[in-house]
Amino acid sequence: MTPTDPTDARSTAGAAEETALPPVVARLWGRGTPPRRGPKPALSIEQVVRAAVDLADAEGLPAVSMARVAESLGYSSMALYRYVESKDELLALMADAAADVLEMPAHDEADWRAGLAAWTRAQIQGVLARPWYLDLPLTTAQVGPHRLRWIDRAFAILAPLDLTVDEKLQIVGLLAQHVLGEGRVQVETRRAAAEAVRAAQGLPSDTPEADLDEGAIAAANPYADYELVLTRLADPQTYPALTGALAAWTPSTPRPDDWESDIGFGLDILLDGIESFVAKRSAARRSAGDG
Repeated sequence: MTPTDPTDARSTAGAAEETALPPVVARLWGRGTPPRRGPKPALSIEQVVRAAVDLADAEGLPAVSMARVAESLGYSSMALYRYVESKDELLALMADAAADVLEMPAHDEADWRAGLAAWTRAQIQGVLARPWYLDLPLTTAQVGPHRLRWIDRAFAILAPLDLTVDEKLQIVGLLAQHVLGEGRVQVETRRAAAEAVRAAQGLPSDTPEADLDEGAIAAANPYADYELVLTRLADPQTYPALTGALAAWTPSTPRPDDWESDIGFGLDILLDGIESFVAKRSAARRSAGDG
C-alpha cells in the first residue's frame, strides 16, 4: 500500500472523484445516493442499516434479508431499494456500522503498548458481542468512516514510534487479523457447544443461545476433552517429543474466564514481537545515521 500526497487528490476534479468511487464506498461516505423516484423518502439510510443490525443482533446474519428489514420498518422490500442498491451493499453498511458502536478506549500517549492492547481487546469484545460480524462476506470489508476512525486511533497510538507509514499499516493489519482470528475461535467454539446442548436436550436448532443453560454450554465445549487426549491417548512412540514434555504436566482446571487469559497471552506475544521489531528498526536507523 503506497501513501499518496493529499495535494494530488485535491487536484482532481470533484466529479471525476465521485465517478471513480465504487458505489458502496460512495454510500458509506455519504457521497452518493441511489436513484430516487416518486414521493420524498420517508426513511434514511441510517434507519435502514440500524434495522438490519438490530435484526442480525436478534436472530443472526441469515435472518437479514431485504424483505425482513423492510417488514421491521413497516415498508415493502421494493421500498428499500430507494436507500440501498442491493443486499450486498446493505451488508457493507452494516459492517461499518458495527464499528461505530464500539467504545473507543482511551490511551496514554506515553504507553503505546497498553494503547494497542486496549485497542485490540475492544475490537475482540465487539466481535464477541456481535458474532454475526464474522459471517459477513469478505467483500463487505470496505473502508468506511467508522472503520477508519479505529485505524486513525491506531496511528495516534503508534505516532511516537520511529516507523514508516507502511510499517504502521502492517502492524494495524496484523492486529486486525488477530482480532478476527481470536474472535472466530471464541465464537465458533461457543456455537458448537450450543448446538451440542440443543441436540442433547432435543431442542430445535433455532433455539436462541440465551435460552440455554450456561453451565451446559461450558460443559459441551468441544475442546473439553483436549487435555485428556494429550495425556492419556497420545502414544509415546508416535509422539515422543509431545509426551515427553507432558510427562510432568498437570492440566489446569478450566475456568469460565479462561478465554480472557488466552486472549491476553496471544496479545502479549504479538506485542512482544512488535516491541522487538521497533527496537531493531530504531537501532538500525541509529547505526545508519552514525555511519
